[in-house]
Amino acid sequence: MDGATRGPADPAGAAADTGDVDRTDTAYRSWLKEAVRKVQADANRSADTHLLRFPLPEEWNIDLYLKDESTHPTGSLKHRLARSLFLYGLCNGWIRPGEPVIEASSGSTAVSEAYFAKLIGVPFVAVMPRTTSAEKIRLIEFHGGQCHFVDDPRRVYEESAALAERTGGHYMDQFTYAERATDWRGNNNIAESIYQQLRLERYPEPAWIVATAGTGGTSATIARYVHYMQYDTRICVPDPENSCFFDGWTRNDPEAASAHGSRIEGIGRPRMEPSFLPRAVDRMMKVPDAASVAAVRALDTAVGRKAGGSTGTGLWSALKIVGEMVAAGRRGSVVTLLCDPGDRYLDKYYSDDWLAAQGLDIAPYSAAIDRFLTTGAWPR
Repeated sequence: MDGATRGPADPAGAAADTGDVDRTDTAYRSWLKEAVRKVQADANRSADTHLLRFPLPEEWNIDLYLKDESTHPTGSLKHRLARSLFLYGLCNGWIRPGEPVIEASSGSTAVSEAYFAKLIGVPFVAVMPRTTSAEKIRLIEFHGGQCHFVDDPRRVYEESAALAERTGGHYMDQFTYAERATDWRGNNNIAESIYQQLRLERYPEPAWIVATAGTGGTSATIARYVHYMQYDTRICVPDPENSCFFDGWTRNDPEAASAHGSRIEGIGRPRMEPSFLPRAVDRMMKVPDAASVAAVRALDTAVGRKAGGSTGTGLWSALKIVGEMVAAGRRGSVVTLLCDPGDRYLDKYYSDDWLAAQGLDIAPYSAAIDRFLTTGAWPR
C-alpha cells in the first residue's frame, strides 16, 4: 500500500475524512482550570458589602441606604464587574496564558481588572483618558497593570481594539459585555444582595433603587433582577454632564452622542453603550456636576465617609426622590450606591482649586441639601 494513503482503519485518516478535528491543548486546559478556580476563590473569600443608612428625620418615615461597594478588595463597585468579565472571557476561550488583556476604562474598572490579571498571571493594559485621577493610575500600576493614555476620551474604544490587534491580546470591552457577563437572575449579584440585606428592615422592598451608569451593566443587572423577581421597585439612572445617556433615553435615540468626556469619573459616556439598556429602567435624571460634588461632600458630613463623584450623582438623585416622597406623604425606602472611596479623588472633588479650575460652584447645591434635610422641601 502507498505510504501516502491512509486506510479507513487508520484513526488519523478517519478523523481527516470525517472532519473530526481535536485541538485539545492539555497545558492550556490545566491553566484555564486553575485561572477559573483563582477567580472564583476570590469571590468565595470576599464578604458581602455593607448597606449604610443615610440619616433622615424620623418623622419622614423614609429610609435612605447606600450600598457600600468601596469595601471590595479593589475598592469599588467595578470589582464585581471585573470578576464577571474575567470569568466570561476565560470560559469563552478569549483570555489565554501569556497574552495581554486590554481594557478601555476611566479608572476603577481598570484597577479591578489589573488585580484579576495579576491573580491569573496575564499582562494588563488600561487605555484611558489622560485626565484620569493620579491615584487610580497609581492603583493600576500597583496591581501590575500598565496605562496607555489618549487625549480624546472618545478614542479609548478604537485605541483599545488596535492595541489588542497589535499585541495579540484580548480587548475585554466592558462597555459591550458588562450586561451579559453578569448573572442577573441572582447568584449573589448586587441586586439580590440588596434585597437580602433589607429583609429585616421596616420597608424591605424599596420604592426606588438609584444606579448611575458607566457601562450600564449595574443598572441593567438591577432592573432585570427586579423584573424577574416581580418586585414593584422602580429603577432610576442619574446621568452627569457631558454624557449622552439621558438624551438617548428621552429621545429614544441609540445614536445619541456627547462631544466631551464626563468630569465625573466612572459614569457618563460619549456614546450610547451596548450594555446600557434604556428600556429596562423607569426614570433618568440629568445631574449638574456641581450638584454631584456637593452631594458627595454632604455624605462625608452626614456619614463620615468620603466617596467618588459618581456616588454624589446617585445621592443627589436619591435625595430628590426622597423629597418627592415627603411631599406626597409616602413612606418607604430608597437605595443608592457608594461606588468607590473618596481618597482616589482628593485632588478633584475634594479640592477647591480643582473646582475653581473647572468653573464649578457647589455652594447653591450644598445649601439646597442643607435646607432639604432641615425642612423636607426639595428645591424646585
